[in-house]
Amino acid sequence: MIKNAKFVKSAANKEGWINDDINEVCFIGRSNVGKSTFINSLTNNKKLAKTSSTPGKTRLLNFFDINNGQFRIVDAPGYGFARVSNEIKVSFAKMMEEYLTDRKNLIFVCQLVDLRHKPTNEDVEMYNFFKYHKTNVLIVATKKDKCKKNDIKKNEKIIKETLTLDSADKFISISSLDKNSLKNIYEIFEYYFEKNKIL
Repeated sequence: MIKNAKFVKSAANKEGWINDDINEVCFIGRSNVGKSTFINSLTNNKKLAKTSSTPGKTRLLNFFDINNGQFRIVDAPGYGFARVSNEIKVSFAKMMEEYLTDRKNLIFVCQLVDLRHKPTNEDVEMYNFFKYHKTNVLIVATKKDKCKKNDIKKNEKIIKETLTLDSADKFISISSLDKNSLKNIYEIFEYYFEKNKIL
């Protein structure tokens, strides 16, 4: 359970990362997938991660302390709709590859996808990148509350099949409005942390 959360710092490159042994969970997804809203719901802090009507506004890794050093959430730049130059996109990609492959603190990744839509090529590429590097992944399908009830199971199946989800990885569809969804997320967090003998 997340009792308190606070912003620590942002980093544009490896030099800006926090140098300690506190474990991290990285949140990553398309620029319009509702990542900031999800982080704010999970931490019960509406002002923690800045939400924006302009997709792709997060251009840095943002580090958030959880429960006074128990672990950290790292909010990564969104991919997909970011309205930025190719030069900036290349620097994003370099920073993310370094973080995802070199960061010793990283325990697992929450990859967010939109439950209403089939995963994009970028979603699939991102998931395949994690699999290639043997990174633990939790797939979180957002915006469940915006789906018709009859479409939920069908859309979940499409996501799992499109990503060719590994049986070792976790999947959950959530509504940020539903407290049970968040409870299930906490349980998955505990599973990954226990697996790594952290909490």
